[in-house]
Amino acid sequence: MPYRFLADLVVGLHVLFVVFVVLGGLLVLRWRHAMWLHLPAAAWGAAIEFGGWVCPLTPLEKSLRAQAGAAGYEGGFIEHYLIPLLYPGALTRGIQIALGVTVLAANLFIYFYALRRCRALRGSGGPSADARTLRRGSTGP
Repeated sequence: MPYRFLADLVVGLHVLFVVFVVLGGLLVLRWRHAMWLHLPAAAWGAAIEFGGWVCPLTPLEKSLRAQAGAAGYEGGFIEHYLIPLLYPGALTRGIQIALGVTVLAANLFIYFYALRRCRALRGSGGPSADARTLRRGSTGP
């Protein structure tokens, strides 16, 4: 039972990591320092796809499943719904490259937007007093 739980946990972390790789740049719009975590993660995700490699989480998860005596991915919610997202059966080299390009394009767009927004705020002297007041949640003077 603990190996199955650990395997499910690894799959859950894998899904979160994939979401972070693809959309983590959006966190940079809110917290600039998130880029120090996101940029290496996005580079790793793109490298895995472009290199045709297997993420180390995949063999770890499979090893845990084998130790649990599982024959495959039948069973709970994670196996039934999330595994096909991470390990598509029809994954080809072309699809891997397309995924890598998608990761790069999405993040380049997000970082380009964040950089333009940052420059615009610097050029205008930062947010106005009204914007700072709204951000704090105050409604009156």
